[in-house]
Amino acid sequence: MQNSLIGFIGAGNMTHAIISGLINNNTNHNQIKISDTNEALLLLRKTEFNIEIFTDNTKLATQCSTIIFAVKPQVLSSVCKNLKNKLTTNTLIISIAAGVRSHDIERWLGGNQAIIRTMPNTPALLNQGITGLFANKQVSNKQKFLAENILNSVGECLWVNDEYLLNAITAVSGSGPAYFFLMLESMTKAGVTLGLDEVVAQKLSIQTALGASMMASRSKDSPQQLRNKVTSKNGTTQAAIESLQNQDFEIIIAHAIRAASDKSNKIGIELSNDE
Repeated sequence: MQNSLIGFIGAGNMTHAIISGLINNNTNHNQIKISDTNEALLLLRKTEFNIEIFTDNTKLATQCSTIIFAVKPQVLSSVCKNLKNKLTTNTLIISIAAGVRSHDIERWLGGNQAIIRTMPNTPALLNQGITGLFANKQVSNKQKFLAENILNSVGECLWVNDEYLLNAITAVSGSGPAYFFLMLESMTKAGVTLGLDEVVAQKLSIQTALGASMMASRSKDSPQQLRNKVTSKNGTTQAAIESLQNQDFEIIIAHAIRAASDKSNKIGIELSNDE
């Protein structure tokens, strides 16, 4: 018989982050179960969280009212097919598998299933993530509220009404941390070229990014307004900004995000061919 138990299929880093967030927000460890084929990883999670573990997804799924798919997109179809017609219509499915569309998940499960697709990002590992969510028509308001509580445990979340927009969220925030890591890498190398020690250059770059992000998150001003405030006429910052703009910095970023969005859409199309 189902109850308020939350089951995770997949015991990787994102599962670790969400379980940590739930427990830190007063979810009892007895309400959480986890399943994976990797027994060593399962035992690690059991030691970390004192939760019940399974190697059989079906045994976990039939006990839980909410199931979170935290597996690689390429294996999600086989996970779903193994559970086909074994879930009740009251079971809420939350998928964090990138690119895999809700109607494909529903089809693989046998139909008429409440499904919420999400796109979290890796800062969730530090409880600083942001997650985009989309719910299919079977999802109730109560289930939406539950999903929000789960994902808010690792950061912030927001809803979109059009599932296609999850491709844009993937491109902006899902893949976004890597853009900033590349920026930090590039700033560090530039600092070394100018004579700074690498450790010093990296520390300067990381702390500057952290401070700028905190300013942007706490200010009522837009990023453009904040940039204008620190860009003195004919000063050093203006020289750097003009150099970036002369090399079409905005266009480079726009093209990169478009490429990520297009790839997310392509993955969804390719995986939907799995019957």
